Amino acid sequence: MRRLLPVTDQTSGRGPLGGTGSARVPTGASAPDDLSAQTQAQAQAQAAAPAPDREWSLDELADAYAYPADRDVWLRANMVSTLDGAAQHDGRSQPISSAADMRVFGTLRGLADVVVVGAETVRQEGYRPARAREAFAARRAADGQAPAPAVAVVSAGLDLDFSSPLFTEPLVPTLLVTGAGAPADRVAAARAAGAEIVIAGDGAAVDPARAVRALAERGLRRLLTEGGPRLLGQFVAARVLDELCLTVSPMLTAGDAQRIAGGPALTVPERFALRSLLEEDGFLFARYHQGRHSAE
Repeated sequence: MRRLLPVTDQTSGRGPLGGTGSARVPTGASAPDDLSAQTQAQAQAQAAAPAPDREWSLDELADAYAYPADRDVWLRANMVSTLDGAAQHDGRSQPISSAADMRVFGTLRGLADVVVVGAETVRQEGYRPARAREAFAARRAADGQAPAPAVAVVSAGLDLDFSSPLFTEPLVPTLLVTGAGAPADRVAAARAAGAEIVIAGDGAAVDPARAVRALAERGLRRLLTEGGPRLLGQFVAARVLDELCLTVSPMLTAGDAQRIAGGPALTVPERFALRSLLEEDGFLFARYHQGRHSAE
């Protein structure tokens, strides 16, 4: 994996003191008498070369994706998209993913208090509980986090399989975020299965902003949503999304697959600012912050 942005000593090809390990001659400057034109060209090529591609450790990824320390609540999304804008293939994201994408996926989960996901995505992707990862245990303990993030499923009708591992095998109870008008029998069945109900709407539907506040009131302040597109679109429309972690997959699928965010269009497009960019095996891993955070 290589860091492309922001520019650092690694990405610029410079050593700790600005050197490259061999002589560098600024463009347009005269070379010393004992430096041949060939040596100049080699030095300049080395300075311009990209940083070596290697697999980053999970600690390095965790540092790169750390939540802002000065924010009480932060909602980030993690999505993958092909070059032609598809967020899935045959209804799932796995076919357009990669090993590096899954390492980032696992890292983002390892840092979050809660993973927020839509009911349709739970059904399509066969969601299971988040697991404790030894690689993140010390960080989570130091930050007062549970061994694994909770999974919060956003659903109006609660049409879910409460016998699935998501409800029978979690390290921390699975949360169901729904409205006050959710079907009473489904609420009772969810509670009987061990799920905890979070009310975030006056009717059956969930208010995205209220969902964020309700989770934060439970101490779940580092939020990660993995979609799907409908849920992400709702967060975007409510203007509560702080960060988008977007994997750009070097694939084309054609077809009519969903984009990463769906639902009604915004009246005015919302501007996000690029904060960092990584690359591995042709996959790009971008982090964008909402415009109100871009100058901070």
